[in-house]
Amino acid sequence: MTAAWPRAAGFAGVSGTCKTTACPPPRLALGGAFTAPMPTQPRRRSTASRAVKSADGAVAEQNGADADSLRQLADVTSAVDAALGTILSESAEGAQAPVTVPTSELRAKVEVAIERLSTGLLERETEVRLLLLSALCGEHLLLLGPPGTAKSELSRRLNRLVGGEYFERLLTRFSVPEELFGPLSMRGLENDEYVRQTAGYLPTAQVAFIDEIFKANSAILNALLTLLNERLFDNGNQRLEAPLMTLVGASNELPESEELDALYDRFLIRRTVAQVSNAQLSKLARLAAGRSDGPTAASTADGTSSFAEEKGSAHHISVDEFQSTPSKAYAAVDVPDAVIDVIVAVRNYLQDKCEPPIYVSDRRFMKSIQMLQVAAYGDGRDEVIEADCLLLEHVFGNRPDDCHKVKAYVIETIASDPGLQQAEMVFLGLFGRALRLLGSNSNASQAELQEAVVEAGSLAGLLRSRHGSLVRTLEAGFPELQGSVWLSESAVAAAVQGLSPQMTENRRKVEELLREALVLQSCLERGAAAGGAAGGSNGQLMERMLPKRLKQYQKGIANASAAAPSG
Repeated sequence: MTAAWPRAAGFAGVSGTCKTTACPPPRLALGGAFTAPMPTQPRRRSTASRAVKSADGAVAEQNGADADSLRQLADVTSAVDAALGTILSESAEGAQAPVTVPTSELRAKVEVAIERLSTGLLERETEVRLLLLSALCGEHLLLLGPPGTAKSELSRRLNRLVGGEYFERLLTRFSVPEELFGPLSMRGLENDEYVRQTAGYLPTAQVAFIDEIFKANSAILNALLTLLNERLFDNGNQRLEAPLMTLVGASNELPESEELDALYDRFLIRRTVAQVSNAQLSKLARLAAGRSDGPTAASTADGTSSFAEEKGSAHHISVDEFQSTPSKAYAAVDVPDAVIDVIVAVRNYLQDKCEPPIYVSDRRFMKSIQMLQVAAYGDGRDEVIEADCLLLEHVFGNRPDDCHKVKAYVIETIASDPGLQQAEMVFLGLFGRALRLLGSNSNASQAELQEAVVEAGSLAGLLRSRHGSLVRTLEAGFPELQGSVWLSESAVAAAVQGLSPQMTENRRKVEELLREALVLQSCLERGAAAGGAAGGSNGQLMERMLPKRLKQYQKGIANASAAAPSG
């Protein structure tokens, strides 16, 4: 008879009753009788003891690994903090260095010319600079505004500065070509020749001022367009070269007919002239009364001036210098890709995204770049900078209010710092590469690790340079803007106000990205120094120190996998 296995309280056997359910079942003896099992408690205690010891060893090993990981984390953090602190200190010291203002013979002459042209005028700092810039570029300036705002006075002052032939005329709807180009030659008519006596008229002038320019009729328009753009005048059967340097056009209103659009496009630089503000009326009254504190006599109430230019002085800009400046500037001044990107972005925005669209002709687009080269050359520089693009508010745009749209977008584009966005993309790519190189299952070679170290160092160096530039710009009060001869104080103040908030934010972002790049570089250097033996630990260390980037990387991998076509 076979005994059954108890399920609960006990089992009746030869040796009595066992009331412990944990006891092992009885064993069958040789004689067929059941015998009680031998106690096995000592064996169980030995097994449990070994398990505890094993667990204690695992805990100790884990604690040791955690301690080692913490030491590595502390070492890298300390090294990165020290390197970043050094960089921040160097940037701060660099911001305290004296600002170097570009110098050149032409810049010195431009500064003197601006001062002399501005004497006795109120709130015309921008107009004076644009007038001189248009003359140096060999382009034309359009001044829009009500009567009595010193538009003709500006052109007369420029003529006294240049010292060449001057022509001035007021157009009406009934003006005839003879008023601009000269009367027909009576002697020529006797000889069957249709020629004009051009001496003293627009075809022979070097500086010209035409008031109410958009009153020009079709009889005047064709000859005027050729003269303005090609500097040529058709006199009879001869095409003569015109010495015209710049023409200042003035109008109280914009052109109303389409046939005047071509004439409007001939004026590269456009500026709306407003009345003197109420805050400056008392100064204007003192100027009218002859109570100016300036170095020369002031303008009188009718807009005339006793301004006198000292021809032949060391700071006088000769006619030859005006005429030769454009070609010299095109040969000497470079236009970096960053500046070209800004100009292209502005043009695309105006035509494709702005409402209503603002048309920018190809001719205007090309001439705007050449104008910036002349501006840089006159400023004593050998390359155009992004700050020069602020002048585009006077070049792009068809209506007076368009200048505000252009200016706002230029400031936004400059402040956005696309180079910072590109640097972040480079960092993310290098971060993903470092994860693969430092992974626990990686078999990366020493050459691959060293190459990644060099790339991380290059990125850190680039960010270091950019940080120093931003700190210097912000702490020194935007020296590139302050040092430009073509931007008035009010224009600089407005640009600084628009640029400061975003550039301050860019500075913070560069510091964060620089710290991350230093962490990346340090982890790669440790992996390369270990020869791949401790690559996994350095990879884990990098993940712990850059958790935000790890999430970005993992999210990118997941999105790429989801976008990939299924097999």
